[in-house]
Amino acid sequence: GWHDWIVAPPGYYAFFCNGECPYPITKHLNATNHAIVQTVMNSVDPKVPNVCCVPTTLTPISMLYMDEYEKVVLKNYRNMTVVSCG
Repeated sequence: GWHDWIVAPPGYYAFFCNGECPYPITKHLNATNHAIVQTVMNSVDPKVPNVCCVPTTLTPISMLYMDEYEKVVLKNYRNMTVVSCG
């Protein structure tokens, strides 16, 4: 398993966003133009799917692992942990 080659961190919490962003979308949700148009379309025709909340801020994690040559490698992975949603 993972513990055979991942040295650190001992665990990983990705978190996630959940839920709909109904019309009208409030400013604090930082909606894209596409999301705004889609919510308007949904309010006119419910067959158009409503937009869902998605990550707006993500942070990196650093991982220490053993490579195929059994050397310890430190690698940073961008956009791995959800901090905020919108």
